[in-house]
Amino acid sequence: MQLLRLERESSGLAVLTIDAPPLNLYTAALQEELLAAIGELESERPRALLVRAAGKVVSGGVDVSLFAEQADAAQAKVLFDRMLEVPERIAALPLPTVFAAHGLCLTWTFEVALACDLLVASERASFGLVENVIGLTPTMGGTQRLAARAGVARAKEFVFTGDRYPAETLREWGVVNRVLPEAGFAEAARELAVRLAGGPTRAHAATKRVLAHYERGGVAEANREVTGIAAELFETEDLRGGVRSFLTEGPGKATFHGR
Repeated sequence: MQLLRLERESSGLAVLTIDAPPLNLYTAALQEELLAAIGELESERPRALLVRAAGKVVSGGVDVSLFAEQADAAQAKVLFDRMLEVPERIAALPLPTVFAAHGLCLTWTFEVALACDLLVASERASFGLVENVIGLTPTMGGTQRLAARAGVARAKEFVFTGDRYPAETLREWGVVNRVLPEAGFAEAARELAVRLAGGPTRAHAATKRVLAHYERGGVAEANREVTGIAAELFETEDLRGGVRSFLTEGPGKATFHGR
């Protein structure tokens, strides 16, 4: 049984849909499908990626039997290293990534959402890292990515309590980029992703590189790297064409091709 779909649109957008009813639980089989799909995205890059889920919930979490199968810490670490690959490789994609959360979004899907560049949520969506119910801490980068967006104290509260937080609260914390009405949410999220797919993909990738330097070394490191990263864009068709379009037609008329 196929547990997810990877579809490509003529706009340059790729849509990755998690579809493992009824709760989109994380299993070993889903993990392998996710990693295979990410491999396809790495080898044949789209111009933007939208990650979404089918069903009433984004995910109810991880199938706990996966943890029951781990005999000891060494075996568990192998599993956790493999799980961490999923958000890490999504975060490393050199293109804009958008996660659309339409409903309850627990554990692994929230950790993947935090690895995406933009997180948009329906007004009825809610989020939680609830690993504390089995005596575990999140293993797919969610704690630290949440701290990067909302601060260490917020991340501790979120993980320690295991509570579910509404989308609007996380928007106030700076975790969710936009909260959108439930009616028409799927199309609104897709429209945003299509807009990004139509932009200067190489410039968006450069922006991600600059911000990765900022995350590692602050403003000083980003400043050391930004001029070289920006200068490389003069080797792209998009920048050359964008400059020509601006000078001849005015702003906002350029067509970008991601090259």
